[in-house]
Amino acid sequence: MFTRKLWLSLSVLLIAVLVLSACATPAPTEAPAAPEAPAATEAPAATEAPAATEAPAATEAPAEPPIIGLLLVGPANDAGWSQAHYDSMAYVQEKIPGAELLYLENVYTGSTAHTQTPAELAADMVTKGAKVIIFNSDDQKDNAVKFAQENPDVFVIHASGDTAWKEGKNYVDLPNMKNIMGEMEYGKMIAGCAAALTTQTGKLGFLGPLINDETRRFAAAAYLGAKYCWENYLEKDPAALEFKVTWIGFWFNIPGVTLDPTQVSDDFYNTGYDVVISSIDTTEALVEAKKFAADGKQVWAVPYDYEGACAGADEVCLGVEYFNWGPSYVKAINSAMDGTWESSFELVGPDWADINNPDTSAVGFNKGGALSADNSAKIDQFISELGGGLNLWKGPLNLQDGTAYLADGEEATVQQIWYLPQLLEGMEGQSE
Repeated sequence: MFTRKLWLSLSVLLIAVLVLSACATPAPTEAPAAPEAPAATEAPAATEAPAATEAPAATEAPAEPPIIGLLLVGPANDAGWSQAHYDSMAYVQEKIPGAELLYLENVYTGSTAHTQTPAELAADMVTKGAKVIIFNSDDQKDNAVKFAQENPDVFVIHASGDTAWKEGKNYVDLPNMKNIMGEMEYGKMIAGCAAALTTQTGKLGFLGPLINDETRRFAAAAYLGAKYCWENYLEKDPAALEFKVTWIGFWFNIPGVTLDPTQVSDDFYNTGYDVVISSIDTTEALVEAKKFAADGKQVWAVPYDYEGACAGADEVCLGVEYFNWGPSYVKAINSAMDGTWESSFELVGPDWADINNPDTSAVGFNKGGALSADNSAKIDQFISELGGGLNLWKGPLNLQDGTAYLADGEEATVQQIWYLPQLLEGMEGQSE
């Protein structure tokens, strides 16, 4: 009995010891919990998430890319002004992923392609979600202003206009309006230089659209470039250089309304003008030069607006001065999206480090296959001089009727160039 009782007591004691031991074991298992101190080392990992640095990126790239409405004065494949704008939208969509494009062609006063005004067509685009509207022609100026006034929540870009220029003659206070224009005066000077270097007759034709401030200054710029290269590179008498301007009446041919640019080009080539500098939206001068050359005549042309305009007639093309709208449009559209938009008049020049840089230069010049190697080198020299500060808008210069335009040594202001009232002395053709 005693032994059984003793054994029972020992058993109870043993069980108690085991129970106490079991209760004591959690302490060691919690010790590894102490290493949760590494959680402190994970704190940087929490801050490390570049969330803070990515916040600005979110403001630069809104969740909803824009829908852009583009009103083209001509067809999107005109190898000129309208195609330069249309093709720029591919650049915009590359730089602003998700951006959508709505566009209409042949939007101009008197167009039979549409029953609505440009302002009404733009309003239709707004109903389809467009928040940025681009009016791409001087012809659309009044409609661009009207639309901007009636749609203050829509961002409006008018290419070539001056209504957002506070120092200009046509200023209208519209917070949602921008004007963007390339300084094509430089491109026209280069075109004029190429023509003067190449001509064998000393007779240059200028195929002009309608007559206004823009077209007068572009024609005058081509003349100034031609005259400079004729005198300084060829060392010829400026009086021996003929420069004739013929206006057709619009930016491109409208049968029954304008002069036929094909016929005007032919008239130039048939009367000894062996280089035609075009300033209309289409390529008739180049097409006709190719036909004349095929008949054995030595003639050339300089098309306009579109970087690929020489294609198909490169053998008679001296080069093309062209607009590169993409970078300016990307900048403007981004400002509309990120809240930094301001009404402005933007006159954008060439990048003189590389006038054909697609990301930085608003105005370029692609040399054509008909430009000789020697003249190509001279063009490079001329471009370098312009980039270095050569100013051809410097007196003494007179207007076509002999009135003083710039006194000796006087440099023209931007306003004097933009609103050139006449062609210059030495040019033949109508001024108004």
